[in-house]
Amino acid sequence: MPFPPATRRRLVLGLAALAASRLAGAQDADELLEFAPRAAPPPGYAPGYAATVRAAEDEGRLVIYATTDLAVAQPLLDDFKALYPRINIEYEDLTSTELHHRFIAETQLRRASADVVWSSSMDLQASLVARGDAATYVSPEQGGLPAWARWNDQTWATTFEPVAIAYDKAQITGAQVPRTHADLAKLLQSDAARLQGKVITYDIAKSGLGFFLATQDVAVAPTFWDVAVGLGKTGVRYAATSGAMLQQLGTGRAAMAYNVLGSYAVAAARANAGIGVVFPSDYTLVMSRLLLISQRAAHPNAARLWVDYLLSRRGQAVIANQSGLYAVRADVSGTATAAGLTQTLGTSLRAITVGPALADHLDEQKYRDFIQKWRQALGRR
Repeated sequence: MPFPPATRRRLVLGLAALAASRLAGAQDADELLEFAPRAAPPPGYAPGYAATVRAAEDEGRLVIYATTDLAVAQPLLDDFKALYPRINIEYEDLTSTELHHRFIAETQLRRASADVVWSSSMDLQASLVARGDAATYVSPEQGGLPAWARWNDQTWATTFEPVAIAYDKAQITGAQVPRTHADLAKLLQSDAARLQGKVITYDIAKSGLGFFLATQDVAVAPTFWDVAVGLGKTGVRYAATSGAMLQQLGTGRAAMAYNVLGSYAVAAARANAGIGVVFPSDYTLVMSRLLLISQRAAHPNAARLWVDYLLSRRGQAVIANQSGLYAVRADVSGTATAAGLTQTLGTSLRAITVGPALADHLDEQKYRDFIQKWRQALGRR
């Protein structure tokens, strides 16, 4: 199950310290690299790709800022390291808002920052592309993606993740379990007293992902505002991440979590039989973790290798079968794939297209108006 926010940050720092301690006995970090074998290009790549691999190995480092929990990303990091042992990886596990503002600040101040940014807040990623912060790169793997999953050779969808309603089976039972957004709104408004303080979601004024999912809900159906009214009547509480919401469900502190990432919810339900997961039948949003290379990447060739790895069949198979994030490529098999999800949920899926329209609600006036309407619906000012 994903780590709660405080644990996630400590774990990242702990791994960094461990790496440093292992290097402490070496006379020079380059001395260790001499014993690591040189990597070969992936099978089927053009011969010229060997130069990219060699340049990346000479850079020797890759800095990733991501919203994906380190525990979830670890199989990908391990597999990439197995392919390219001469490249050391620095992985920063951040919330979507923290990641975005940190990257922008470091970019503006021209300080050291990420080589690649990998975030579930699709709108914030689109805004970085629009600002000119994303490098252009024609990946040899992008042909394996659906047309909606890439934009201008500057950002790529790496996952196909449904957005879910999760609940505590001991507190929400039988016919109470909502199957549609209208069902959810009705439950929240009619049973507000019993659910008082027991419903949890993102604070969309503080969470980049929460705000993005809310705007996408509205784009599909106005039922969202009925849900918002219901959330207000139950005295909705907030959490910063899906992992934190699911942890509260697991302990019984919360009865229901709205707009949790389905990949995390399914993993939590496997680990705890008391957690239920609903993919609404009227529509289920499907978001993706968007990946981009920084225009100022200090290690641009290593960044290109990471992009190509995540988009490759090998990387996508790890995403689906080890990380459980749902692969976006159609040629990857398994239940945690776009193909498997489409077979299960069919026409209810609403995949969010990658492109400039993602950032529309980030316009200052539109953002303020949306937040104000949200607060009014909740009965909060």
